[in-house]
Amino acid sequence: MSTLTIEQIAVGYGDSIIIDGLDVTIPENKITTIIGPNGCGKSTLLKTISRLLKAQKGSVYLDGKAIHQLSTKDIAKRMAILPQTTETPSGLTVYELVSYGRFPYQKGFHSMKKEDVEAVQWALEVTGVTDFSDRPVEALSGGQRQRVWIAMALAQETEILVLDEPTTYLDLAHQLDILLLLKSLNEKENRTIVMVLHDLNHASRFSDYLIAMKDGAIVTEGTPNEVMTAENMEAVFDIQAIMTECPLSNHPICLTYQSSKGV
Repeated sequence: MSTLTIEQIAVGYGDSIIIDGLDVTIPENKITTIIGPNGCGKSTLLKTISRLLKAQKGSVYLDGKAIHQLSTKDIAKRMAILPQTTETPSGLTVYELVSYGRFPYQKGFHSMKKEDVEAVQWALEVTGVTDFSDRPVEALSGGQRQRVWIAMALAQETEILVLDEPTTYLDLAHQLDILLLLKSLNEKENRTIVMVLHDLNHASRFSDYLIAMKDGAIVTEGTPNEVMTAENMEAVFDIQAIMTECPLSNHPICLTYQSSKGV
């Protein structure tokens, strides 16, 4: 299996440093979710892991090799990436976009092989977008487009999936569908999944490991039972949380909360 290790990275935009001196190792074959308030560096960390941003200091290592020393195709065979914002080329159908996930396995302009077609059809099916595979992506709703992009990432058949807010634009039922799908891929195929979620209860319920960030640093990390405590919620989010246990996962969830700033 592929391993991801982050060592002493400093990352920012221009002269503004968002993350400075961060170390973390992503557990193999687990679902890891990064949580934290807006602007804390969650997406910046994910972009650095997925090579969309280059660390100014330190490095991200994939199987012991710095990711910026690896070819794009080499990385794409081991790590699929779904960024927070996506832009679809005009005129592409759903099937065509999902088939882009097979690019790392193709040479030149050769057509897809049987295994490529099967991978695309499977990705369309498990994300529930088969029925409109011939429709232009730009004609779909925001939630439908999100599922198509997830299908493209799944079609890559990588050992690692990196997803930045994969439930964005989705209604409650489709949020649940996607998170259950990711859980199934992890449990049945041992895929390592790293994602950012804003919904703390979803993060706790569906994750094996949580990384809680604030102001560009990791405040705490560990299992949901270790991270999802009232004390940590106050330290990370400035809220006084009332915690309980999810009857479906036996993981802690936030029942309700109020601001700890007295506002």
